[in-house]
Amino acid sequence: MRLGIKRYLPKGLFQRSLLIIVLPVALMQVAVTWAFFEQHWQTTTARLSESVAGDIAMVVSLYERGEPEDFDITSQAVFDTIGLSVDFREADTLPTSRRSAFFRVLDRTLRRSLIARLDQDFWFDTTRYPEYVDIRVEVDGGVLRFIAVRDRVFATTGHIFVLWLFGATALLSAVAVIFIRNQVKPIRQLAEAADAFGRGQDADRFKPAGAREVRQAAHAFLDMRARLKRQLEQRTQLLAGVSHDLRTPLTRLRLQLALMPDSDERQAAQRDLADMESALEEYLAFARGQAGEEAGPVNLTVLCETLGDDAAREGVDLQLELAEDLVIQAREGSLKRALANLVSNASAHAQTVSLTLQRAGQRVEILIDDDGSGIAPEDREEAFRPFSRLDEARNANRKGVGLGLAIARDTIRGHGGELRLEDSPLGGLRARVSLPV
Repeated sequence: MRLGIKRYLPKGLFQRSLLIIVLPVALMQVAVTWAFFEQHWQTTTARLSESVAGDIAMVVSLYERGEPEDFDITSQAVFDTIGLSVDFREADTLPTSRRSAFFRVLDRTLRRSLIARLDQDFWFDTTRYPEYVDIRVEVDGGVLRFIAVRDRVFATTGHIFVLWLFGATALLSAVAVIFIRNQVKPIRQLAEAADAFGRGQDADRFKPAGAREVRQAAHAFLDMRARLKRQLEQRTQLLAGVSHDLRTPLTRLRLQLALMPDSDERQAAQRDLADMESALEEYLAFARGQAGEEAGPVNLTVLCETLGDDAAREGVDLQLELAEDLVIQAREGSLKRALANLVSNASAHAQTVSLTLQRAGQRVEILIDDDGSGIAPEDREEAFRPFSRLDEARNANRKGVGLGLAIARDTIRGHGGELRLEDSPLGGLRARVSLPV
């Protein structure tokens, strides 16, 4: 039951805040309106109708007891004393058509009062005249027509009360909408700034605003962003310093190996030295991430075509299936390295590699498929862990230290996207890259 109700509740903060304010006011207005009509308006209307019905019954009784030629005097006296206009229509009959008022409760109230007071047949119309009510009673020799002022029959101020009530509700709701919108706006800006920072974009124009709690959250976000930036810079500088310090002895070792006579030991040492340099580059790339590169518009179609050309130069036949002109905000260099890493990983373990670029709603998907041996579903998440080297099937960086997929996922998540490994229609592994438009 609870889940069923939550399904229909609004999801946004603005809509929920508006519901919290407007719903109680609306319920209160409904209760007040019901109480007013039920306890006051209908009671007043019923008493007015009963009073007029009693006057009409009295006039009918006087007519039946007196002489017809004396009724003119009686009707003038009735008009002068109680303001009820009476006209005798000789040989007339009651109308057969009947029109109901918009508020049917008025007709029902008057009909009940007339039935209770009169034994004769009657007819009335509350819609023909705006300020009067036409009531006709059948008597011997014709019809008595009564014209009563509407205010004497019904309580006519009820609709004014309702209009004021709902007018005030609409005005208060409009004020609430304006104030809630102004309170929600800083929260939305904070969410957009956090989302932009998650994609590696600096929201420099973001400033804390709004209520005290929202400002506090905004300042906490700015402090967190500054700490993360310092941490990334320190990590990059540390790894850059380590890389610089290690390159000098590695260069000396390479020079010494070049001067040594050719032998199996020399070739093995050169391979070890190349592995060390490759591992060092991977460490630095993993630590650097997207540092030093600004985001901008990137045409993914052109970027994927460039990947195809680069793969061809390396002897890889990359089959491309591209949508036209898909542009997103990204750091082109780091995104290209991540996709190239995935293509290189696929080509190292398969004969056929394909790349598909497609639009999927508000996101863009890049699918890299191969016909290799694949990775077991239970090992796919392990493959993303830094320095992970799978013992069986394939490895994300067979010649490296196990940072290939970790760097690729880190880069793609830095763009607000996601990288997942799935079964490929080609029989091997599919790398699905999903990026926001």
